[in-house]
Amino acid sequence: MASPATAQNPFRDPSIRSEKGTITPSIGNPPSSTPSPTTTVVGAPVEKKIEPSALEGQTSIWAGYEQDVLPDKIHSQWLRNLRFQIMYLYRRLFGIVFAINFGIFISVAVNFRNVTSMYIGNIVVGNIFGAILMRQDYVIDAFFVVCTSVPRSWPLAIRRVAARVYHIGGLHSGAGASGTLWLILFAAKATVEAVQDRGGASGATVVVTYAILILLLMILTFAHPTLRRKFHDSFETTHRFLGWSATGLVWIQIILLTNDYRGTVPLGMALLHSAPWWLIIVATISLILPWIRLKKVPVRCEKLSNHAVRMYFDYATPGSGSFVRLSDSPLTEWHGFATMPEPGKRGFSLVVSRAGDWTNKMITKPPTHIWKRGVPTYGVMKIAPMFRRLVVVATGSGIGPCTAAILEKKIPIRVLWTAPNVRETFGDKLVDSILEANPDAVIYNTRQHGKPDMVKLTYRLVQEFKAEAVVIISNQTLTEKVVYGMMSRGIPAFGAIWDS
Repeated sequence: MASPATAQNPFRDPSIRSEKGTITPSIGNPPSSTPSPTTTVVGAPVEKKIEPSALEGQTSIWAGYEQDVLPDKIHSQWLRNLRFQIMYLYRRLFGIVFAINFGIFISVAVNFRNVTSMYIGNIVVGNIFGAILMRQDYVIDAFFVVCTSVPRSWPLAIRRVAARVYHIGGLHSGAGASGTLWLILFAAKATVEAVQDRGGASGATVVVTYAILILLLMILTFAHPTLRRKFHDSFETTHRFLGWSATGLVWIQIILLTNDYRGTVPLGMALLHSAPWWLIIVATISLILPWIRLKKVPVRCEKLSNHAVRMYFDYATPGSGSFVRLSDSPLTEWHGFATMPEPGKRGFSLVVSRAGDWTNKMITKPPTHIWKRGVPTYGVMKIAPMFRRLVVVATGSGIGPCTAAILEKKIPIRVLWTAPNVRETFGDKLVDSILEANPDAVIYNTRQHGKPDMVKLTYRLVQEFKAEAVVIISNQTLTEKVVYGMMSRGIPAFGAIWDS
């Protein structure tokens, strides 16, 4: 097997590319007879042909990897499955938040007769406040900035933990579930107080409370991973509109409950001294902020193929590892896409690949303007510079989120990109920019060679490149498989967890 240092990367041969971007075969390799698609820039009449390289089929870089023997997995089967598959960090954070709340919940429930609905209501609002705040763009970015500022000189044991900052969604879901549990107890106590009519919650407060409880239970139901995957559009709709409705009702609930308990103190003064009042104000501002930045921005689209389109924006220059939310119908659906800023250039681009009705519409009828919401928010690829040497694995359009880190060249990176006919699908411009920044990139043509064993291929590159860690951007099934395959062998691996 040829080593990465000696094996020729087929994309490094200067005879492959001509000045106009057309791929020409090098000597000894016959040109492909397969018709090539065209790359079209919307609004520009110029078209250029893109022909796949005849050397693209060279396998010396990965030849024989199927026969590689993977080392034994660490820990016993039950322990590694518990640690890496069942109780990964997102669920641990959820568990910590929920367990703390549940412990307090039991102590309050045992003393049910002696606590007031006002006391329980404060805890309800506190949890709802935490759930909302943990989904705020600026808060998420702050977490990423702090955790990814850990120096590369620090021990890997610390950096690998800090790099899992993208699991903070567990705090959001933990607080949301806990708040709903507390609201059930609050509803019970408020009902008792209203029925006994000895002071405390009024009938109006009870009615509003049950309305909020119904909304939160619906939100939690659609947020369950199984239903969320199956009915994603319904999840987005319920989370947004029912969440807004619940927040509005919480305002009413706080005012009513404060009025129930204010005694002789004026309502306005009682609200000024009410912690829930200030918490709901901050939470509401947090919800409104992204919509204040709602704007229809111009976009220049470059149709790469019938499978993908590249969009160019000038309204902002985001940091590496960020994503933006786009829509052509702001009230109904939003889609997140990783940004691809280029060093030293203003603006950014992103790749939209065919994955459903909305993306299909973007490819077949590229827009000239599109809605954006909020600010660019950091995602998993923000962690890349935390490691001294890194293997980046991407499948298909997953190369998009990885591109910014590759072009920045802050650290040594080895790229593994598996996709069918990358030049035909994504065009010369994107592929060449990646290969210029990462000449030893391994591009595996799945159309020609079939689907590889990604765990074995990734492990080989990790060993040859002496990488500290692996980041993978792919579909959920493959991401979980590769992350587990690496983590269970002692190699830090990171990939999206589909919690947002």
